[in-house]
Amino acid sequence: MDVFPVEVLIHNTIIGMKGEEGTLLQIAKGYYELNCRFGGSIHRILLPIQHTVLIAKQQEERFATDFEIER
Repeated sequence: MDVFPVEVLIHNTIIGMKGEEGTLLQIAKGYYELNCRFGGSIHRILLPIQHTVLIAKQQEERFATDFEIER
């Protein structure tokens, strides 16, 4: 099941992105396909997975910690 699009923060060593906001559209053939704002316009970009870190903007839900995990 696809969950795209996803709002993300983009870190990329090649073009020096550090926490830029964008929208992940899909993952294919070693690249992330994203929409990102440059200047006053939104552009579609492809960033190589190997040099890119994406962090979801939406926080994960916290689970109750009043339970124990049996080992």
